[in-house]
Amino acid sequence: MNNNNRKFINLFPLILAVLMLFAFYFINNQPQKEEVTSSKLYEIIETKKVDSFTISLTSVVIDISGTYKENGKDVTFTAQLPNTEQSLNTLVAALDENDVLFTTVDTYQTTSLMDILLSYVPWIAMAALMYFFFIRPMTNQARGMEVANASRARLEGNVKTRFSDVAGADEEKEEMMELIDYLRNPKRFQKMGARIPRGIIMVGPPGTGKTLLAKACAGEADVPFYSIAGSDFLEIYVGVGAKRVRDMFRKAKQTAPCIIFIDEIDAVGRVRGAGLGGGHDEREQTLNQLLVEMDGMNDNSGILMIAATNRPDVLDPALLRPGRFDRQITVSLPDVKGREEILKVHSRKKTLGPDVDLLQIARRTPGFSGADLENVLNEAAILTVRQNKTAIDMEIIDEAIDRVMMGPAKKSKTFTPDEKKRVAIHEAGHAIVGIYGKDSSTVVRKITIIPRGMAGGYNMITPKEEKYLRTKKELLSSISSFMGGRVAEEIYLNDISTGAVSDIQEATKIARSMVVEYGMSDLGPIQYAHPNAAVFLGRDYTSQTNYSEEVAFKIDEAIRAIIDQCYGEAKQTIMKHKKELDKIVGELMDKETITAEEIESLLGIAPTAAVPAAA
Repeated sequence: MNNNNRKFINLFPLILAVLMLFAFYFINNQPQKEEVTSSKLYEIIETKKVDSFTISLTSVVIDISGTYKENGKDVTFTAQLPNTEQSLNTLVAALDENDVLFTTVDTYQTTSLMDILLSYVPWIAMAALMYFFFIRPMTNQARGMEVANASRARLEGNVKTRFSDVAGADEEKEEMMELIDYLRNPKRFQKMGARIPRGIIMVGPPGTGKTLLAKACAGEADVPFYSIAGSDFLEIYVGVGAKRVRDMFRKAKQTAPCIIFIDEIDAVGRVRGAGLGGGHDEREQTLNQLLVEMDGMNDNSGILMIAATNRPDVLDPALLRPGRFDRQITVSLPDVKGREEILKVHSRKKTLGPDVDLLQIARRTPGFSGADLENVLNEAAILTVRQNKTAIDMEIIDEAIDRVMMGPAKKSKTFTPDEKKRVAIHEAGHAIVGIYGKDSSTVVRKITIIPRGMAGGYNMITPKEEKYLRTKKELLSSISSFMGGRVAEEIYLNDISTGAVSDIQEATKIARSMVVEYGMSDLGPIQYAHPNAAVFLGRDYTSQTNYSEEVAFKIDEAIRAIIDQCYGEAKQTIMKHKKELDKIVGELMDKETITAEEIESLLGIAPTAAVPAAA
């Protein structure tokens, strides 16, 4: 239905009301008729000049109507006589005697079309109003409920994404290859008696490419791809989610082989009975229906379920048992080589300058996901257009990395001279501890005192080598580096400021993890905390600490001892390298931003060894 028809339907009640007003106006404005008695009737026939005279015979009475002239005006009159032979003969004789022409009407014949319309307009109007204000809304509500119960899975029949569009996930793509072989030729697996996994859970941080992998799998296998978010199953009405699950599987069976992808499955697949809402709410009924449908899938039926989440610890165990989602693929953050490959994919349609080195960009962005890297190049392209340049250069990419990490530079925000010097000393303190600190394994890529986000300045400090594990010495070195800014303020300015609040927060977080999670304190290798504890409201209320108050006091003492130790080491490092710190402060006061190459030249240290491309 087009927009014009919708507008007409919406305006129809108003149009109908206007027509009703015209109809009643027409009826009420008909010429008024004078009702006369029988004696008055004969007086009119004898004394007036009658223009028209109509006789209508019914079974009971004789209806009479007519007009006559009086003072130059037409007067309409009506009368009724009993329907007897004597009354009729007397009336006809009086008319003949006074030469009055009359017309006889058969009341059993159909009246005029206008009379019929006028008699039925009120009833038609009432029926129309009843339809538009009562029946039609109920019909639309029922139709809306039917639409609401339908599956919201979006179908893509010709997926263009391929594995060549996915970078930094070589092992994950290998895991998916046998699933593609199964979707292409399931009979090979049937002959061998093999049962392919019905469901696959892809686990990993946000932005690592879980959805892209699932879509690429459908593209490589050339099968339909159904995608839906876990929250799309849920509705305020209990039972709607279960109906949507049934409808989704019904449609998928009609187009098998196919892939059903459920993003953020933790929205519907959380542990049952963990909250305060009981065990019969909409989410749990939806989960139950999903479990039943997966059990009802025949072996090698051609439907492959793929789900994604970054919270596998909150999923219901029944969802992960063999026969349902029985295979888990971890999609991790990319390493240096993976980040370089991702940058190559996202830079295909962008014009890069000759000085752009994707490997160098990959080294500057440890911990970035694929989505973060795509955002960096997109920001760089936007900045290039804004600056009216024809190609993206390294300077713009460097600014784009800063924007993604910390936000845009607040160049209009000005420091007082004292504040600027304090920020320069603070950031130089971080850098000195990061470069010369005990057991330091980091590289200072950039120092700036230009405000970004909530920070007055920042250091870009990256590890020399990317590792999967961190040692106790490396963690202590990180805490010392966080303490460097606070220590430098205390030594040089004999005062401290609020600028170290985020540094203290991060240092305390690492120290607490070392004590209660990693067992890196005098309390021994005992875990006193559960880092992956669920965030359900019910579990939070019922959770209890598994250690005594005495142990809690010892934990606080151990954390303080680590912070004090690292604070002392940072202080020793800065006192030993005050000349180097003065050089960095002077350069920052002059340039506001200095890079790794400038730092190495300023301090006379050897250039940082290249990070291996393969990890």
